[in-house]
Amino acid sequence: METIFNLSNLFILPFWALMILLPHWRWTRRIMQTLWPVVALCVVYAVLLLSQIGGAAGSLLSPTLDGIASLLGTPSGATVGWVHFLAFDLFVGRWAYLDSREHGISAWLVSPTLFFILMAGPLGLLLYLAVRWLSRRQRGQN
Repeated sequence: METIFNLSNLFILPFWALMILLPHWRWTRRIMQTLWPVVALCVVYAVLLLSQIGGAAGSLLSPTLDGIASLLGTPSGATVGWVHFLAFDLFVGRWAYLDSREHGISAWLVSPTLFFILMAGPLGLLLYLAVRWLSRRQRGQN
């Protein structure tokens, strides 16, 4: 599990680096317009989840705090949970990146929000939505 955990971390880094550090490079947009990076993580997640489903089915079908804590407190559970976070954060980051390019929002504003999406998913999404709202509002006033 540690190998899968480490490889999944390494897998996402180039995509985040492209979106944050090279947002205007044409290859960044080309690469991020495809869904394959997210799909690859989803496949890893599905394989991990299906391999663990027997022991986790009860905790997932009727979740309790203790059951989920117990499930995530194992190396297998933590790896499944982590790949879940990575896949969803990358999907949200990809959406924010492409949406910002489509709406002409400055990369100087978007890159920090992408970093927050990577590090603290929902908080970063909230920040991006605020930047998006402010950008639209400012364009509407000009």
